[in-house]
Amino acid sequence: MVHVIRYHQQGGPEVLKWEEVELGKPGPGEVRIRHTAVGLNYVDTYQRSGLYPMPLPSPLGGEAAGVIEELGPGVADLKVGDRVAYGAAPLGGYSEARLIPAARLLKLPDGISDQTAAAAMLKGLTTEYLVNRSYNIKAGDTVLFHAAAGGVGLIFGQWAKAKGATVIGTVGGAEKAKLARDHGYAHVIDYTKEDFVARVGEITKGEKVPAVYDGVGKDTFMKSLDCLRPAGFLISFGQASGKVPPFDPGILAAKGSLYLQRPTLATYGAKREDLVAMAKNLFDMVLSGKIRIEIGQTYPLKDAARAHADLEGRRTTGSTVFVV
Repeated sequence: MVHVIRYHQQGGPEVLKWEEVELGKPGPGEVRIRHTAVGLNYVDTYQRSGLYPMPLPSPLGGEAAGVIEELGPGVADLKVGDRVAYGAAPLGGYSEARLIPAARLLKLPDGISDQTAAAAMLKGLTTEYLVNRSYNIKAGDTVLFHAAAGGVGLIFGQWAKAKGATVIGTVGGAEKAKLARDHGYAHVIDYTKEDFVARVGEITKGEKVPAVYDGVGKDTFMKSLDCLRPAGFLISFGQASGKVPPFDPGILAAKGSLYLQRPTLATYGAKREDLVAMAKNLFDMVLSGKIRIEIGQTYPLKDAARAHADLEGRRTTGSTVFVV
């Protein structure tokens, strides 16, 4: 028997339950992994709340690190004892141990700890496609990122700066502003005190930006369109403030023939070869020192409800890791 976090109904953090379940043997193409560290991501709250409806009872967690305990038939490129991590896998990371398709696992380099991997996989792989694929940032670009002090935001600022971009970030509060500046943001806008549309106009001398990265959603979506130059890209990859309401696509034309994308890691990492290439880019950036992964807080896995409440209450910074 192993302990897992599951929920039997959608709702607030209180629906998360610490339960025992029977874990069988790995099937063909699967391995059994014992977790050492598990990542918390905002998408977990979308699933728990019902914003992203899931079959019930449902597990949680698509990001974790650990050690392989057993191989199923047909697994040839991994062995028992390998340190591995994942950030694009079926749900089930909120657990002491689990069965998982071997094709979703990535071997960890010696220089990356389990906790760093658990904090970096989903958010780091997300950042990889944001900076290289959704809109391929070029040296000399100026781009805008909302929620710059969050887990993805802190990685994004460093990565975009390393590519030669000038990065503008929005945050709420002085402490988060300092954190963003320390992680690659040349300009930080405190949305509690400033109008970010006006500030972006000032910073760019009226030119605006070629790309806005928006993981906030409802509260920032429409104003983000006003930060884009003609034919600019709004990359809407999350909705921490709520779902973006329906809107007339004609608005994109009226505001300058704009592009809108709603990307996911599930799409960009669907093929094994793409996932491996993305992970190599991420590991290389971390090992080179160009990106440092900030773990702002840790919780015991059984305290997942408290961690969800803190995340939604904007009481966390950087990445959050559950210790197993």
